[in-house]
Amino acid sequence: MKTKTASILATMNVLSWIAYIGISIKCGAIIFTYVLSLFNEQVAKDLYQGLNLYDLKNESFLHYSLIVGITAGLLALKAYVAHLVIKVLSKINLKSPFDMEVALQMEKISIMILYLWLISLGARIYQEILDLPNMDWNGGEALFLSGLIFLFAQIFKKGVEIQAENDLTV
Repeated sequence: MKTKTASILATMNVLSWIAYIGISIKCGAIIFTYVLSLFNEQVAKDLYQGLNLYDLKNESFLHYSLIVGITAGLLALKAYVAHLVIKVLSKINLKSPFDMEVALQMEKISIMILYLWLISLGARIYQEILDLPNMDWNGGEALFLSGLIFLFAQIFKKGVEIQAENDLTV
């Protein structure tokens, strides 16, 4: 019989896969419609879910391409974070939960989320310079999340040390 923790981890794994697939599809859709917009300018009116960059494309193709690139890059980075979470969840062993590889993966997740925050911050500034409508690049919570995950990674590392000491004493 599965424990409550095992059920929660399995559910989180499924949700992580759903997030990974959904974010990947969104990223792919933006890239695909961007390529289509190169051949048909009308596509830029509804790039993805109502994102209208038609005026920006007509004003400056460089700015248009940068905005789409930043948007796709942020989504790709989010998908990569979801992929790392999937890897962490698949490596957790409830009989011996503290593993250095999991702790290092958690650190990597925190660093990727920090990069996500930094890029979001830069994108937000760029958006304000161009006086564009809100592109949903807030990212403020990403800094907090990055710090929290980094803290958990350090706790995991300490757990690895304690677990190794306990294994030696048995």
